[in-house]
Amino acid sequence: MDKLIVKTSKPQALSLDNSRFPNLLAAIDMGSNSFRLEVAEVVKGRYKRVDYLKETVRLGAGLDSRGLLTEEATQRGLACLARFAQRLRGFAPWQVRAVATQTLREARNRDAFLQRADLVLGHPIEVISGREEARLIYQGVCRLQPSELPRLVIDIGGRSTEMILGHGRATQKAESFGVGSVSLSIQQFPQGRYTPEYFRAAQIAAGAELEEALTLFGRHLWQEALGSSGTVGAVSQILAANGITDGSITPEGLRWCIGQCLQAGSTEVLNLPGLKPERKAVLGGGLSILYTLSQHFDIEALRPAKGALRQGVIFDLEERLEAARNHRLPDPRDTSVRELQQRFRVDQAQAERVRQRALALWHSLQEPAASPDGEDARELGWASALHEIGMMVSHHDHHRHSAYLLGHVDASGFSQSQLRRLASLVLGQRGELIKLAEHLHDAALMSQVLCLRLAIILQHTRIDLPAKVARLQRVRGKARLMLERRWAQMHPRTLHLLEEETRRWAGQGDRQLDIVLS
Repeated sequence: MDKLIVKTSKPQALSLDNSRFPNLLAAIDMGSNSFRLEVAEVVKGRYKRVDYLKETVRLGAGLDSRGLLTEEATQRGLACLARFAQRLRGFAPWQVRAVATQTLREARNRDAFLQRADLVLGHPIEVISGREEARLIYQGVCRLQPSELPRLVIDIGGRSTEMILGHGRATQKAESFGVGSVSLSIQQFPQGRYTPEYFRAAQIAAGAELEEALTLFGRHLWQEALGSSGTVGAVSQILAANGITDGSITPEGLRWCIGQCLQAGSTEVLNLPGLKPERKAVLGGGLSILYTLSQHFDIEALRPAKGALRQGVIFDLEERLEAARNHRLPDPRDTSVRELQQRFRVDQAQAERVRQRALALWHSLQEPAASPDGEDARELGWASALHEIGMMVSHHDHHRHSAYLLGHVDASGFSQSQLRRLASLVLGQRGELIKLAEHLHDAALMSQVLCLRLAIILQHTRIDLPAKVARLQRVRGKARLMLERRWAQMHPRTLHLLEEETRRWAGQGDRQLDIVLS
């Protein structure tokens, strides 16, 4: 049986000894069409690319009619990740962040894929929401191509299109729409054939998905339009190579491209200067989306952007590391937690009491060499800060409402994977532990749950308590809660609740909780 063993997450961002390349950061973008690996160095805000690998995987083309990722597509993805893993040898975990987008947001068997992919890559893969993807795209663009003009940034991926309004470094609106070059090409251009009817149908389908964006991203809201994606880059290269434009994507240039496709009649015959072979199969869908955008949003010229998702991931990772090095700088996720507290009218004083108590218990449970700055501790702090957001829905079963909200909310800086973990933590804050049955093998999460539950019980009166009334130890595989005897005797109701808690943990094999008065 599992023992109550706490996984100590040392602050790897602060200790560079375990890396052969301590000055480098790496981002992996697992898109629906291509997987990309970028290695870069960021010094005082300046970005220097060190290496860039790209492979056309077409993961998005591997979703079957049931929404399951096929084994063939899975193998393509795993093979690519294995090659990326070779390039990342010598990198410490804190230097690498891998994100997956629309295909794995959709895939019903994504957890099975991620379990295999994590092992192959050697680093955890985060599935990010569409809005988080859009936010990171804009971070990459605004840092590598700064401007003070209000701008519209568009990223056409394989199965989704992200649209962002921004000003300077601030993201004002960010949305993701379920249409992309891979999915639209598969749906609207059977056997890769080009006809006027197929292009018309593709533009209607794209317009139907993008119609709700008309008021959000109207022409009066921005002064320049930038495109960040393989689709935009591919079409820009075609137009420049054929002397149609300087690389800017214009309505006239798009009509010329569509005309060339119609003249060829199929992807097999199409042969244009600047068109890479791996882009042929998805060109029809990409052109249809671009032309729809140009018409609906009155885009006279869409210019290729210098930044993209992978650079945004690196900049975001660099901000997290800076926040860990310098506690005066906020982690971007801390800001999201405060915004969620305000949105759901959380009792912030109580949330802070529970957070401080849970972290104090967590730290006292650690090995002496462990640090309070690990990601596990941060997750426990966020879960404590948000454990009552479900109160806005209903006091009854508020922990279930809190878990649902955290599992479905968009929160800048957080991946869907991490939000689901926070949802599991707040779900386990009270009641029987059987609802966490699928997580019993996760020693770190169960230890986080224990600290959160004990903190909530200790602070259930919603008043400040002396800091040293309780501490948690690990003794021969069991957790031992040491209570100040005099305080415990003055609070019999709290002691009763804690004794009830020992009963709940008694049925968890070697994960047991003892209470000792001292």
